[in-house]
Parts: sequence; C-alpha cells; structure tokens
Amino acid sequence: MDIKKIIEEGSAIIGMELGSTKVKAVMIDGDGNVIAKGSYKWENKLENGIWTYSMDDIKNSVQGAYAKLLENVQKNYGTVIKKVKAIGVSAMMHGYLAFDKNDTLLVPFRTWRNTITGEAADKLTEAFNFNIPQRWSIAHLYQAILNGEEHVKDIAFFTTLAGFIHWKLTGKKVLGVGDASGMFPINDKTNDYDKAMIETFDALVSDKGYSWKLADILPGVLVAGDNAGILTDEGAKLLDVSGNLEGGALVCPPEGDAGTGMAATNSVRVRTGNVSAGTSIFSMIVMAENLKSVHREIDVVTTPEGAPVAMVHCNNCTSEINAWEGLFKQVLELYGVEVDEDRLFDLIFLEALKGDPDCGGLVGFNYFSGEPVTGFDAGRPLFIRTANSKFNLPNFMRMQLFNALAALKYGMDILLKKENVPVDKMYGHGGYFTVKGAGQTLLSSAIASPVTVMETAGEGGAWGIALLALFAAVKEEGESLSDFLDEKIYKSQPSSTLMAEQKDIDGFNAYMENYKKAFGVEKAAVDLLEEK
Repeated sequence: MDIKKIIEEGSAIIGMELGSTKVKAVMIDGDGNVIAKGSYKWENKLENGIWTYSMDDIKNSVQGAYAKLLENVQKNYGTVIKKVKAIGVSAMMHGYLAFDKNDTLLVPFRTWRNTITGEAADKLTEAFNFNIPQRWSIAHLYQAILNGEEHVKDIAFFTTLAGFIHWKLTGKKVLGVGDASGMFPINDKTNDYDKAMIETFDALVSDKGYSWKLADILPGVLVAGDNAGILTDEGAKLLDVSGNLEGGALVCPPEGDAGTGMAATNSVRVRTGNVSAGTSIFSMIVMAENLKSVHREIDVVTTPEGAPVAMVHCNNCTSEINAWEGLFKQVLELYGVEVDEDRLFDLIFLEALKGDPDCGGLVGFNYFSGEPVTGFDAGRPLFIRTANSKFNLPNFMRMQLFNALAALKYGMDILLKKENVPVDKMYGHGGYFTVKGAGQTLLSSAIASPVTVMETAGEGGAWGIALLALFAAVKEEGESLSDFLDEKIYKSQPSSTLMAEQKDIDGFNAYMENYKKAFGVEKAAVDLLEEK
C-alpha cells in the first residue's frame, strides 16, 4: 500500500523512546518497516547533587521529537498525521517520579543515573534476598524514607519516566512488566509485583505511620499485547502542538529501554541475549530459571512478557567517546574543515580496529557518573599511560571503545563464568554498533562469543516500542511476542554475525587486567577532584 495512504488512513504505528541524550520518534507500517522518524536532543542536569530533567524538559522533548516526525512526514509524503492505529512510549528505566493526591510532583525527577541510594539498596537486598540496585525506583523511595524526607508521607503514586508519559497520554497509571521490574521485583509466575517482598517492605516502614501501603502507590502491571489505554484528546494535544492529531489510538503498555531493546533485537526467547549500547550500556540474557545466587552486579528483570532476564547494567558507555569526538571536531575546524560528524564517528571507530589488541598499554575510565558494577558511587573520566605505552590514534580509540564495554565485561564474566547462564545468540544494538563491524567486533572480543547486528540496530528502542505497539494492535489469540517477532518481523531481516579473533579476545582480557589495576587511580580521582 502507498505509504501516504497508510498515513492518511490512520493505519500507521508510532513509537517514541526518551533516551538519555536523545528522544526518538518513529512511524512504522503494518510489517514493522520504518516509514518516518524524528528526534530531539536533550540532556540531564546535575542540580543540588541530583541528576534530573525538569517537567518542561520532558514536555518539550516529547513535543520536539513528534514535531520532527511531522516534518519528516510532510517532507517525504506531503501530508500530515491526523490519526494512528497505535502508539507506544518507552524511556530510560528506573528512577523516581513521586506525586501527591493532586497529581503534583513532590520532588524533582531523580533519574537512573543517580548513585545516592547505596544504604537503601544494601538494606533492601538483604531484606529481600534479591539484588536491588541503586537506580531502582524502590531504592529511591526507601532512601527518601531513610533520609526522613518530608514529601514521602504525601505520596499517592510513583512511577518511571515511561509510566509518567503514558499516564499523561492516556490517564492510565500502568507499566509494562519489563519497566515495572525495574521499580520492584516481579514474580515471574504471576507477572506482578512479588507479594511477599511487598509485605516485607511494608513491615520495614510500618513504624513510620504512612497512610499508604506500597501496593497502593505502585503502577499497575501489564504484559506485551495488553491494551494499556486509549490516547485521549488531551494526550493528543500534549503530543502534537499543531493540533492535527486526534485521540482514540490504542496505546500499548509503556516499557523501559531494556524491554524495547529485546524487541528491537528479537531476543525475547529463552537463551537469547542482547547488548544495548548508547549513553549507558546493558546486557540481557533471557533465562530458563533464576540465578543460583544473589550478585550485586547483576539485576534480574523481565522480558515484556514477564520471563526472567539476567541484566548487567552500567551507567557509562559512549559519553567519553562523544567528548573526544567533539575535541577532534574542534581541531579540524581550526583548519577550516567543515566536519561531517557521522563520517568522523565512522573514521574514529574504524581506526580502533587497527590498534594493538591490548591498546598498547593505554588505559582509561569513561565514568561520567558512578559505576556500581565496579564499586564506584561517583566517577571521573580518565586517560592513563606510561612513558613506554604505544600512544597513537588507533590505540587511543581502541581504548575508548574498550572502556565503553569494560564495566559490562566485569559483570558479564560473573554471569557467564560463575553462574554458567547459557546463551545461544547474542545481539548488539544502539549507537555503539552503528559503524559496521567496529563495535560488533570489540563486543565479541569482550564476551568471547559471536555477536549479531541487524540492519535495524541503529533504530534502537523507538522502533522496539513501535513493534510492541503493533503487536498490541494486531495480536492473534494465543500468539506470543516471540512468535510474532520471529514470523512477522524478523523472518527476512538482514543481519551480520562476527566472531572476534583469538588475539583480540586475549587482548581484551589483557586490557582488563590493567583496567582493574587502575581502580585505585580512579578512586583517587573521585576522592581528590571535586565535581564542579
């Protein structure tokens, strides 16, 4: 069918994901093909020691990305969007958005990037016998309680960023099970919050005299394929400031970037896994059974259908690469060169493949913020070399690309070598894999396993949530998400699989030895260099 007709008939699907530095919107047809897209850049702020985005930031970014999508539709098809079949919203998981009974935000949004909940995370992990990382929503709530924060008594509802946007679009206070699993542990048999752990939490805070119980203030939980509400007229106006968009579209359960990453890489079946690499990086492996032991480096979350997933989440990935690319761009501009940033990224990523397997003795840290997987509550980006290190551009860029994966490898070694979690297929997606063969080869070096990247890898989570919205709109009776993806989306999807050479695997292992030896240097930098 003609794409313009698909748009004008209202049979297209829209997916939107709020990432750390960019909000993306995509429009797909009934086969999952991207037919239009738009994006809007934004950035979190460190205010009073808290990484946050303001309510205006959130509204402007959503409207900005949608406006760019409209521009793309107008430019390529000469039409406007008046209605769509379904919509899905995704965002960075975890964090803390708390509201009172009047729907007023009680404290500024605390994002996943904050590492200020160590005491709460430790106590909850012990109480639940289940790993609760610092970025989880329940850790933020409990830390606020431990801190004696005045606002806690007034909480009527708290949620994630995706849950907040979905609420404003539909009026429904719900989450997809994958995003919910980053708020509070999920029982994979019931696809709902673990009741025993909820009772444990309520007992922990029973002496506070709050009027609420935990179950009263958590969002409802839905699974992939469920109807999570309808786009209201008010929601349509919030999304589209031009006023053309009509309400009435089906809205699928809002998901976190972990769940959309699984959908965007067809890794929702047991024994499949993926690595999502952008501003942050995380790996996920779908498990047949839960882990034997509790590991503070490993989260247990779920697929969008509720299956248990072992997740290694690292706060830092490409920010330091982006910073150095910006420096190289400035140098080129001094010479009067007009820089194509996409081309520059291609060149410096490919240059990394020419470096020595162990980066020639260079070592560094990409810690813009804390990195709990390696035991850091705060971070300072560092580059370290000795006088005899082989300091050249290929080794320097290889080091930067290794750094983007190093903390992940630290956690993955526990999962693959200690827990022996089986994985048959590992997929890569996100900006780190955009340059063909580069990030893919280095990830394979890190995990000593083949890595597959699909041609859609760069589309990322916005496409993933669009697929989940499509599934909710067309799901057949008894059809699973994995079957839908296998048979209707990925059957003819082009992809490439690479396996690193042994010398590169050995080189990454050698780099990791230097990396771990340098933890003391990073710690000293955190202790001695104050964040301005």
